[in-house]
Amino acid sequence: MELRQLRYFAAVVEAGSLTAAAVQLRMSQPPLSVAIAKLEADVGVPLLVRTPRGVEPTSAGRYLLDASSRILSEVDEVTSALGRFGAGVAGSLTFAAVPALMWHRLPQLLKAHIADAPEVEIRLVDPPPWTAIDMLQQRTVDLAAVMVAHPRRFVSRYRGTLDVVDWGSIPLVAALPPTEVDAPDPLPLKAFDGRTLLLPRRTSAVPSLPEAVEDALRRHGVVPSAIRTVETIQTSLPLIEAGAARAILPDPDHASLARFDVVVRRIEPDPGTLRALVLARAGAAADPVVGRLLERISGWARPLPE
Repeated sequence: MELRQLRYFAAVVEAGSLTAAAVQLRMSQPPLSVAIAKLEADVGVPLLVRTPRGVEPTSAGRYLLDASSRILSEVDEVTSALGRFGAGVAGSLTFAAVPALMWHRLPQLLKAHIADAPEVEIRLVDPPPWTAIDMLQQRTVDLAAVMVAHPRRFVSRYRGTLDVVDWGSIPLVAALPPTEVDAPDPLPLKAFDGRTLLLPRRTSAVPSLPEAVEDALRRHGVVPSAIRTVETIQTSLPLIEAGAARAILPDPDHASLARFDVVVRRIEPDPGTLRALVLARAGAAADPVVGRLLERISGWARPLPE
């Protein structure tokens, strides 16, 4: 029994005659008669009674008509669902992003994307950047968002293995203990001279915040009294809130650090920016779900700085 036969049979019953059904189906009557006869032969029971007025279903035919309606409806639903998968508006995707991007930029992206593709299930993880890249290469995530200090070097290093989409610049700001609410805005970079500074540990895999901050301090002759290494950006925040130290941190869209009990100030002279990059395995954009989200992120993009 073929789906085509069921569609023909349903059309004949609904039209009341082979001639009228053939017109609706845009085919000639003889092949339609052959298809119905073959269906009856395949199931081994008469399905239609021929009368002078046309055809009427037998009891078996009425049963098949009800069953055909359910089957064909389910097939149409499956076809429609597969079409949504093909358009990238249904499916699933796992996105790894460093926490600083999780706090504001990623929610804003997903808010727009979910409104456009509500049937896409998005799972999130927030590993350190080097772990995010490992997860991407091991195929446990589909996309990874990281922040880097030297985007062109990063792209050159991973050319051929990762596709990279620019996700815009990330400003660096001063994060101060809550007792320093009277600190000027902008805060002179020299204010870090002789003070304890927190920096996440560096990794050769993803030169990022530590390298950017150290470059800025060196360029302007600023020497902290001590540099304390913390595991990640997010682990520095409780220490800043407790008054143990200061830090220079990324603040995507000037909105991410507002949720913490720290004083945020612009820095003068500007220490520079990080660059947010979204990474995918080479060729992964061929997956409609991944490709659709990457297209949305590309709309945010600007040319990578030299």
